[in-house]
This record gives sequence, structure tokens and C-alpha cells, in this order.
Amino acid sequence: MAMKQTQLSLMIGITTCLAMLSSTASSANKVVIIPLGGTAGNAAVSDVVKGKTFSSKVAGKEANGTLELSPRAQRYRNFNGMTFNLIPAGTFTMGSPDNEPGGPYTNETEHQVTMTKSFYMMTTEVTQDHYENIMIYPDPSTGIGGHAYPVNSLNWFEAAYFANRLSTLESPALTECYDLSTCSGLFGSTYTCGIVPINSMCNGYRLPTEAEWEYAARATTTTAWSFLIEYDYLHDPVEAAGVGFNSNLDPTGWYEFNNDGGDLSRNVAGNPPGSKPVAKKQPNRWGLFDMHGNVYEWCNDWYASDYYTDPASSIDPQGPDSGSYRVFRGGAYDSQAKNTRSAFRNFAPRGVRDSTIGFRLVLPSGQ
Repeated sequence: MAMKQTQLSLMIGITTCLAMLSSTASSANKVVIIPLGGTAGNAAVSDVVKGKTFSSKVAGKEANGTLELSPRAQRYRNFNGMTFNLIPAGTFTMGSPDNEPGGPYTNETEHQVTMTKSFYMMTTEVTQDHYENIMIYPDPSTGIGGHAYPVNSLNWFEAAYFANRLSTLESPALTECYDLSTCSGLFGSTYTCGIVPINSMCNGYRLPTEAEWEYAARATTTTAWSFLIEYDYLHDPVEAAGVGFNSNLDPTGWYEFNNDGGDLSRNVAGNPPGSKPVAKKQPNRWGLFDMHGNVYEWCNDWYASDYYTDPASSIDPQGPDSGSYRVFRGGAYDSQAKNTRSAFRNFAPRGVRDSTIGFRLVLPSGQ
């Protein structure tokens, strides 16, 4: 993927990396630059991103080591203006403890999950601008919106179609992930499909698995919401056990209580009902915006309430083999705080379209 390699860029300067190299005393422990193309030791900025090993001119001709950079320093921007951050492989605790706010949640059984491969996660939800740039069909979004707003009201099939089309338009080297040969109907209206086989070996764009989504949303945190340590709860008067309000969520997410249409006494002046432009709140530690609220996001997986107890859910889980519903994650502009938690799971039939549901994409890293 030459195009991807040439478009990769660092959020930290190359001079910082070189300074690290020069200051290292022992050649055995030196961090090294990786030239993916060209002469060894003469790496370009776009080369310092892949996490492999090689010799560096600065570290010494015979010195080897492992590149160590923050994942936020590794970013890809594609031809359609969509930005992706590299999420490293790792192990995390998926699901929620019994004392999670509003819990216990019976479909969120805590379990260890290992992600054996890194992947690129889109930093925002797919916007109406992203959609209109490449699609031959009208934008199906409803409600107040604009180019920087998340595209919404696409069903699961239409999100898969968008991913396939993006892959095809970007590069012939990218393979489509979804077989949509059984699909028919009008986009935004009657478009539907029968069985949709998913190519697990594809290298093109696709929806994130449920595990990829939660791993990226947590961004190394173990609390109910990323970055939030202390909670300010207000129980919903209708649902006494619910957690409707969390003032600490305001900096990172759009949800019911900072949206006109929620609790007006806490409404942020000037925010009309509905979704908001992406990336207006603080990102999480891996540079991802709107993981808590704004619009829900379709995932690849079928939904099963007990899937987390399946041994297959512990390493690179792909979800159940079949089902009646697809998962969506992340909460929406009209959600209570408890429904924007990192572990929160929701689901719907594949053909559902709603102004609260959008999506973001992932791209395999090749590592």
C-alpha cells in the first residue's frame, strides 16, 4: 500500500526521534528508525511508524532495536480526508464490573481480551462530507446537520457498502470485506440484503469488531468512561436505577444532558437537538473523538447477550457466527450517561435506520 505509506505522518517531529536516538547510551537498547524504502539509515518521516526493527544511521550501523513511539504519533489520512490513528496490539479487560454505574449489566461480563494485531481506527465518526464525496446516492441523514456532522440513518448494509466503495476507490490493492451480492433496493429507503459473508482476510475498510471498538474507546483506561475518575450522578426519575447525568462527561461527549432535548436546565446554550459536528469535544488518550455519545456506531459483530462467556471471545473476537441483530456502540446525543460508557452494548436489526446511529471505520495495519 504505497499510498498509505506515503500519507502516514507523525504528530511528533522527526527531530524529537533523532534526539532520542542520539541520547541513548547503550547501542543494545537504542530505539531505531525503520526505513521501509530507500537506503538503510536514511528513513523518511513516513517510515518511522511501522513498529518493526532495523539498523539506524544514528544508532549505529550494527545497532538493532525496537521502535517505541506513542500510538498517537502514528496517523494515516486517506484520499477522502478521513483520519485514522494506529491502535497497538495489547490485552485489556472488556465488559464491566458489577459496581459499574447503573449496573450490574448482565450482558457485559468482564473478561480478558487479547488483540494480537494493531489496526487503524478512524478518529471521528464518518461525516456527511465523507459520505457525499464518494457516494453516488443522496445523503440519507435526517435532522439538523451539515458537512461536519456524522452521517446517520444508514442501516448496517449501507455502512458496509460505503466501506467497500471506499476500499475500491482508494486502491486496487485493497480487498473488499463484504459480499453484498444479495443486496437490492434504494439507498436510504429500501436497500436490504440477504446473507452477507464477511471476508476475515480482507485488507480494506470495514466496521470495527465489538472488541476493537471497546479497546479503542478505553484507550488503556479501566473506568466506566475514558478519562473520567470521579462521577456526579443524577438518577433518572423514571428509571430509579439508571444513571442519567454525569457532569464529568461534558468535556468528552454529547449526550442527553448537554443537548437541547435532554434536561434543559443543563443544556449548553446554543446546542440544538440532535447530533453535533465531530471532534468538538476532547479526544481520548489515543486521539479518538466522540467515543462517548453524539451518534451510536455500527460494529461488525452479530449480537449475543452471552457471547462474553464464550472462550472464543478472549483472542481477537469476531462475535457470534450468526444472529438476528448487529451490535452498535458508543451512545448518542439523546443517551443517558450510563448508555455512553465504554462497555455499553446495544443492538438492532441490520435494516434499521435511525438519526441516532452512524458509524466509523477501521483499516488493518498489516502488522
